[in-house]
Amino acid sequence: MEQYLALHAQFRPVDASFMGLPGHDYQLPPVDEEALEHERHDLANLLQKVEAWTGEAETAGERLDLWLLRSQLRVTLREARERPRQHNPAFYTGEAAFAVISLLLPNERPTNAAAVLARLKAMPEFLSTGTRTLEPLNLPADWVERARKEAEALEALLLRGLSKHSDYQADWQEPAAQAAAAVQTFASALKAGDADPACGRDYLEFLMREAHALPYSAAEAERRAQAAFEALGAELVKMAHQLDPAKSWQQQLAALEQHHPALDDVQQTYQDWNARALDAAEGLMTPAREYGLAFELLPEWAREAAGALYFLFYRSPPAGHPGDGSIYWIFPPGTDMAAYLRGQNVPFIKAVHAVHHGSIGHHTQNTRARQAASKLAQLGGTDCASGIAFLSAGTLVEGWACYAEDLLLEAPGFYTPEEELLLKQFEFRNAACCLADIRLHTGQWTLEQMRAFYRDDVGFAPGRVWAETTRNSIYPATRLMYWLGTQVIRELRAELDLAPQVFHDRLLSYGCAPVTLIADELRRRHSRGTP
Repeated sequence: MEQYLALHAQFRPVDASFMGLPGHDYQLPPVDEEALEHERHDLANLLQKVEAWTGEAETAGERLDLWLLRSQLRVTLREARERPRQHNPAFYTGEAAFAVISLLLPNERPTNAAAVLARLKAMPEFLSTGTRTLEPLNLPADWVERARKEAEALEALLLRGLSKHSDYQADWQEPAAQAAAAVQTFASALKAGDADPACGRDYLEFLMREAHALPYSAAEAERRAQAAFEALGAELVKMAHQLDPAKSWQQQLAALEQHHPALDDVQQTYQDWNARALDAAEGLMTPAREYGLAFELLPEWAREAAGALYFLFYRSPPAGHPGDGSIYWIFPPGTDMAAYLRGQNVPFIKAVHAVHHGSIGHHTQNTRARQAASKLAQLGGTDCASGIAFLSAGTLVEGWACYAEDLLLEAPGFYTPEEELLLKQFEFRNAACCLADIRLHTGQWTLEQMRAFYRDDVGFAPGRVWAETTRNSIYPATRLMYWLGTQVIRELRAELDLAPQVFHDRLLSYGCAPVTLIADELRRRHSRGTP
């Protein structure tokens, strides 16, 4: 396991910064062909050693570590052979941006100014190598467009954002300008092709099996998601009719956008509902009150760049050195104040910001993961430059956060009846996204058909559709993990019939691993009557 983490940090040093693995903050990923061959060779050798091991894992932590180790090696090796990240233009822009951002985010350690300088100086060669790698490839047009959007954001960070950071150093200025010029050159050299971004049924089912440990095929998952999509759509219509027969569920949800705080009260509204969610969850689970969460406006240095990048509201500090709390960014208003306030409506703040990402959602889940017996399950859910560190963490990470939204339906009075309609829409959308993930990557739908489905049948905001679908095309088996993970948790709770607090605390204690494996450990524990 330690050998694997060393390999992971060597080839993905930006991940290492986010995870808190020491010794790599001065580096950018090696991306030439020799490095890719080296990575494949080392992964294959280590996988051979692991699969030849004949010992037994005796504890839950050991069993999870062994499974996760095999999973990571198999998934990463196949990715390197068939869908190498170095063949995606957005890999270069994302890694370059977050190589710097990862060192600027607040945590218990002071900003490593020398590491920032080193990564700025390394950026031109990193991007130049990327250009040479990508030049002969037929690239999906939308991947190129995403990379160009990220390049603009990165250029803004380098030329205008860095100097606004409280730890800005004068010797960053010239390397940042040279890096910005390299970003422009990289983006202008990109050529949009017509390659199909789908990974294919075999690869998708490989990820479902080897990363998510799901015990069924893509066809079975599609059947389940289709049935849920139809049933949830009918439930939305029924619930809306009961609330107001004269208005559709779409109209009723649109009306919720008018229930927003005044501009000066937005930050306090986040904080208040986070605290209320912690209180409401008492008796249902043990919220992470010992690890603080402060709600602050997104700092000025990040504002111009954040929109086009994977810049999250909530990002847990590195597991290796988490300190005693983290910050939750509130994005400031743009030029359209009315639209901003509609987006800051109280029902959305409650369900998405206070519950899903904050309080008992990702915040508590991340806090508990740092105490897990499995070392890899401590690290797997770390948000890195483009997504979580290990895909295998996804069904627990996102399954739990979506489940947590509905969990507070069991706290009397936390949600209004209209907000319950909003939660039902969230579930409806997650089932739809699971369906779309499968149909895109098994070749049943093109990207345009997926987008039409999101616009016409699911009701996503037009501005969200392109980004959502492009991201899903790059990262197969990521959107299906939300709804499928939630379903496993619900089914397991019904099966074990434990007291709510016991069930939820035990579930989160195993860290970030496939929820089906955690379910096996909970069944094992339950059958033995272990306290």
